Amino acid sequence: MRRLLLLLLAGSNAFGQVYLRQGWAIQSSADLRESGAELSTTAYTPRGWYPATLPSTVLHALVESQVYPDPYFGMNLRSIAGTSYPVSFNFSNLQMPPDSPFRHSWWYRTSFQLDSSYKGKTVWLGFDGINFRANVWLNGRQVADASKMAGSWRLYRLNVTAAARPGETNVLAVEVFPPTPHDLAITFVDWNPLPPDKDMGLWRDVWVAATGPVAIRFPSVTTKLSADGSAELTVRAELTNAGAAPVDGTLQGGIEAGHRFSQEVHLAAGETRVVHEAVKLDHPLLWWPAEVGEQNLYTLNLQFATGGQTSDSSQTRFGVREVTSEIDSRGHRLFHINGKNILIRGGGYTFDMLLHSTPERQEAELKYVRDMHLNALRFEGKMEDEHFLQLADRMGIMLLAGWCCCDYWERWNQWDEEAHQVASASLRDQLRRLAAHPAVIDFMYGSDNPPPPKVEQIYLDIIKEVEWPNAYHSSATAKPTPLGGPTGVKMTGPYEYVAPSYWLLDDSRGGAHGFNTETSCGPAPPPIESLRRMLPTDKLWPINPAWDFHSGGGEFRNIHVFSEALNARYGPPGTVEEFARKAQMMAYEGHRAMFEAYGRNKYVATGVIQWMLNNAWPSMIWHLYDWYLRPGGSYFGAKKANEPLHVQYSYDDRSVVVVNSYYKPFRGLNVTAKVYNLDMTVRFSKQAALDMAEDSATRAFTIPEMAGLSATYFVNLTLTDSTGTEYSRNFYWLSTRPETLEWDKSTWYYTPTKTFADYTALNTLPPADLKFGSATMPQGTDRITTVTVTNAGSTLAFGVHLKVNKGSDGDEILPVLWEDNYFALLPGETRRVGATYSARDLGRSTPVVQVEAWNQR
Repeated sequence: MRRLLLLLLAGSNAFGQVYLRQGWAIQSSADLRESGAELSTTAYTPRGWYPATLPSTVLHALVESQVYPDPYFGMNLRSIAGTSYPVSFNFSNLQMPPDSPFRHSWWYRTSFQLDSSYKGKTVWLGFDGINFRANVWLNGRQVADASKMAGSWRLYRLNVTAAARPGETNVLAVEVFPPTPHDLAITFVDWNPLPPDKDMGLWRDVWVAATGPVAIRFPSVTTKLSADGSAELTVRAELTNAGAAPVDGTLQGGIEAGHRFSQEVHLAAGETRVVHEAVKLDHPLLWWPAEVGEQNLYTLNLQFATGGQTSDSSQTRFGVREVTSEIDSRGHRLFHINGKNILIRGGGYTFDMLLHSTPERQEAELKYVRDMHLNALRFEGKMEDEHFLQLADRMGIMLLAGWCCCDYWERWNQWDEEAHQVASASLRDQLRRLAAHPAVIDFMYGSDNPPPPKVEQIYLDIIKEVEWPNAYHSSATAKPTPLGGPTGVKMTGPYEYVAPSYWLLDDSRGGAHGFNTETSCGPAPPPIESLRRMLPTDKLWPINPAWDFHSGGGEFRNIHVFSEALNARYGPPGTVEEFARKAQMMAYEGHRAMFEAYGRNKYVATGVIQWMLNNAWPSMIWHLYDWYLRPGGSYFGAKKANEPLHVQYSYDDRSVVVVNSYYKPFRGLNVTAKVYNLDMTVRFSKQAALDMAEDSATRAFTIPEMAGLSATYFVNLTLTDSTGTEYSRNFYWLSTRPETLEWDKSTWYYTPTKTFADYTALNTLPPADLKFGSATMPQGTDRITTVTVTNAGSTLAFGVHLKVNKGSDGDEILPVLWEDNYFALLPGETRRVGATYSARDLGRSTPVVQVEAWNQR
């Protein structure tokens, strides 16, 4: 008998949820003649089916079975049957080709033992995600049909008591139909290709559970803080009577010790009712976002009893926190957490291309988010599962959720009655699910466009119905609506390479003012190690269509704007290794400039979402770390810029600014700036003392214009306290050639550069003489390798890059959290830099440190 995973999760019921993850098989309906009634019996023996482990799309299972080659490598995706749609086109808007093996429905089948304790109970069969519609059969009986079971974002909880067989082997067969261009499904827009199966399948968990006659669903707690330090909490839950007779019972609950409550409830047959309970906490421990406070969590326990028996129970972790937002006097949306302003600094999050993930990867990605000092993620039609949401709760990462653009989700004039029903049910399900999590602060029920009044009214009615406690608005753009009014946000780009000065110079587009829901400085080609993993050797250099295939769609189908800027600024590379090295420094420079501009300009600037945080597959564009979880230049530029106490240089007016993101002041700080020529002669030096108010930005002084600078020169900044303890350091490479932009040629996705900075002198830096040593120590299940590196020469060591490898010939250990990387070392300077990684990822290998630099020969 196969072993099933039994997990009791937040909001789960008294008898546990049995997750049906192992032992599935899939097969195309084109290769079957049997009906669902036959397939869902023990009498049927599957032959020639493909094994699957849930959650899984059809294509993911077939790739795991080696039916198709690795779709993430090179051009392999184009060799998979059904991938004949145009490259760089949004496949979600096209019909599947007639010869596609995914044009037909596919069957998922499994058998499982249902515990005998389920006898006499209400048995539930749950589907947390089906793409797109399905017929469901259990033990020879159809329990759901595709006319009603449709929608990628629906949560299904089927009462299968009549079909279930406690104490026996049960057989479940699910016929899944792929999404069409007229379905509210999942799309990747222009971020990456959509696979040929359009991610059809059981893409989230399937489970069985048992309750008494009444089940508890969607428990949540909302907070209203009082001036006296107390919190007025509202407990909300839905009670469903699944039986044919009325039920009288008692809902009992508790929040930690000493805060218990109960209420009598009468439920008619088949009735679902929302119940509320008010609870007051005196001086509770509050939940705060990352960097500004602790992520304190409480436990809500609920139990419904009737006839002296527990019918259902639940346990939910929640945070005591109050999130509000306002449209300020400039028309910008400003968020408040527990009464305090907060600058949103985040990234746009995406699923994997085949919708595959693991708890370990989710945790690694959120650790990266925290390590870069980001405090938020935006889900554009990519709302993650409960494990991810719980991690975000524990790690203090705020989540801004919403629907996606650029497919049927925004073609409202084509919607039929089913589309309206699916959209309504999807919103209702997702809002009730998300409301339980303190990390979730916002929902956008439109993306690139707001819905028309009819649809918006439906959405607003649902928001009111489910008592959504957080912010919401009609789109990710500045477009107002008659019903929703102004959004207070903008979606003005850019998405392509722009000069670092853009963010402080622009005053009407995507610059550092207002709340930009998606923007970036364009491509971020990954380090050479990742390029070698994603491309065949013969496609590594020069740039070719294989590179383009791993770019984006539409205007972003290649990286020519980025590479032309790199050639002009850093000099044309002669090898792929040189290109990758220069690309890391240009991505570092660009992403640092964007985040720093928003930090300096708070709260004229109220939020910025880097487009994007991550990629669905190995990509040349839009990420802060690549698909292999390798952090490159963009990662460390963002990490540097978002330091909670940070010193930075301003590209617009040469001012040196300190940004404090903490909710506490700092007194007696010292800021030092030094300007160096390429030969490391000092051209300017200044120190100033200053005090920093909480959550503020202060100009310390301005570096004057000066003559006698080399064509490429450097600015080195440090921030210390009165004892010399360093809080922040920052190193800039600058050019005496002005970098100017062609503002009158701006498009929706970028502003061209007219004259480029000249950093080609960096190619003439004498070789650096680096000496280093390392030591590795255990810390729980992790290992920490500390590298001590010294610049023993008389020239600058530029772009110093550290790696920890698995042995002398092994791969880099990933994921990894470096304290700093791609940094500069002045002559005679020594740095100690730590790297934290999992002992599991090291395995039995010996960690070996590798040190590289731009000018290391």
